[in-house]
Amino acid sequence: MKIYRLVLVLLLVLSSFSCSKDEVLQTRDIRINQWNLTVEIADTQKSQEKGLMNRKSLDEDRGMLFVYDRDSRKSFWMKNTLIPLSIAYIAADGTIREIYDMEPLSTRIVDSRYSVRYALEVNQGAFDMHGIKPGDKFEFITP
Repeated sequence: MKIYRLVLVLLLVLSSFSCSKDEVLQTRDIRINQWNLTVEIADTQKSQEKGLMNRKSLDEDRGMLFVYDRDSRKSFWMKNTLIPLSIAYIAADGTIREIYDMEPLSTRIVDSRYSVRYALEVNQGAFDMHGIKPGDKFEFITP
């Protein structure tokens, strides 16, 4: 009986290590022109691969900021993403270089034309609604 309990405890401990837990993302407040929004920071490969997949909604004035270690051309798609999004490709200095609308569940690749450091996803149409266009800059709001 002791061996049975020991094996059971060992199996429970081992299974807890193999369970994949969702990564909790840090949030930051940013500003683009007069628009303040809170973004989740996707700065690991795992968080960047998952992005906003499988979410049913995204609150107004919320988004996800993908942060990369170096400038390069980026590619995004909407596989398993249920909500319509707009994406801004952003240079290292915070300048928005390009903005595109993306359709839910689409496997169409949306490439950046320029090397960028960031990508910002928000609800589709939010950039237009707030008058945001290429050339505008984003900044982190100091807590």
